[in-house]
This record gives sequence, structure tokens and C-alpha cells, in this order.
Amino acid sequence: MSGIEILWKEFKENGSKVAKDKILLEYAHLVKIVAYRLSVNLPSSVDKNDLIGAGIMGLIKAVETFEPERGFKFETFAAHKIRGSILDELRALDWVPRSVRQKSRELQKTFAKLEGDLARLPYDDEVCDELGISLKEYEDLLSEVTPATLISLEEAMPDRSSESKELRIIDGIEDPGSSNPLRELAFTEVKNILKEAITQLPEKEKLVVALYHYEELTLKEIGVVLEITESRVSQIHSKAILKLRSKVMQRINA
Repeated sequence: MSGIEILWKEFKENGSKVAKDKILLEYAHLVKIVAYRLSVNLPSSVDKNDLIGAGIMGLIKAVETFEPERGFKFETFAAHKIRGSILDELRALDWVPRSVRQKSRELQKTFAKLEGDLARLPYDDEVCDELGISLKEYEDLLSEVTPATLISLEEAMPDRSSESKELRIIDGIEDPGSSNPLRELAFTEVKNILKEAITQLPEKEKLVVALYHYEELTLKEIGVVLEITESRVSQIHSKAILKLRSKVMQRINA
């Protein structure tokens, strides 16, 4: 049995505070890694120390709730908890200007209207015509609403099957690890809606969503992979997320 396994055994069986502190110290580096990868896409006005502080709380929660006997890798489990805690802090900070949120909502409504009229996701020129703007103005608008879409898949939405009345869209794709049958139905519902919506996205939009939200690459790193500018990546990401949110919210509220 390795040293870290002994610490887990001491903490889980005896509630040893010393063992818990040593486990936290062993994995403290995960907080900085997750906080850094999230912060590089955020404006300088967001204090990285606030994110690290929130991440530490996520790590503590991960240590307290982790079940080694289930055979999962703690690093993966902890990274999920740390990320969730940091995203909660970002929402609490309300760092996205109200005007940007408003523009994001208006774009989302436009996608929803056009999809309803066309029975498919709209093309760029169709969105431009609906908004009465040029393609350049549309691309500038997508760049402007980027802050409102960076954590959109993690934002809360109504959960009709849970006592908490809240479900994060991203949880519909990730394994919730829940034993609550009603909540699992909600996850399944959202997962199926997202799966359908993602398949309808253009290939480049699907790729950007996958690289950003699942591979957790930064916008700059995605730009290098796709050989396009970081600004162009942010436009593609914003467009994809607005389409997905429109699709999910339409179906959930139906």
C-alpha cells in the first residue's frame, strides 16, 4: 500500500485531521492548474487569487466526499470539484457586464426564432438579415458577447426533477455520479438534447466546443490547433454556445 493510500485509509476510517491535511497538501497543485486554465480566458479584472481561494474550497470538498473504494482517479474527481467551485465564484462575482449579458440573450432569442421558422439551425447570413447587420458587425457582436458564453455550459438552468431546482447544462454531458433516479432522468434528458444539438452544429463549431469544454484547451491553444486567430476562435465558440443554449432552453421550457 502506497503512502497516499495509507493517508486515505486513515482519513476515511478514522477521520484523521493530520491525514486530511497531508492529502490536501499532496493535491494542492491541482487548484493552481485549474485556476490558471480558467483565468487565461478571463479579463484582467478577475482576480486570480479569488479563483484560487474558491478552488481550495472545491479541493476540500473533493477530499471530504471522495470514495476511494469506487476505483475512480482522485485527480479527475478533484479537478471537477475545483472547477465547479471556481465557476460558482465567477457567477457570484457577476463579472460579465449587464450590457453584454443583454446582447447575449438577444442573440440567443434570434437563434431560437430563426430555428423555429426554418426548422434547422440558421446560417450566418440568415442571422445577419434578421438582425439587420453586416457579417463584420455580426462577428464583432460575437466577440463582444464572448465573456457571457465562456462558462455558459456550466450555468444553472431549471431542473424539474430535483429538489434543488437547478441543473448545470454541462452536467448533462458529464457523469453526474448521482444515485437519485429523478435527478438521473434530468441528466439523461439534457444529455439527449445536447447530443442532438451538437450533431447539428457545423464541424468547426463542434470541434471548438469539444476542445474548450472537454479537452479544456484555452482559446489561444485552440487557435494554434486550428490555425486561426484567438479572436476567431472566440467568435466560433460564442456562436456555438448560443445555439446550444437556445436549443436546450427551448426543449426544457417546452
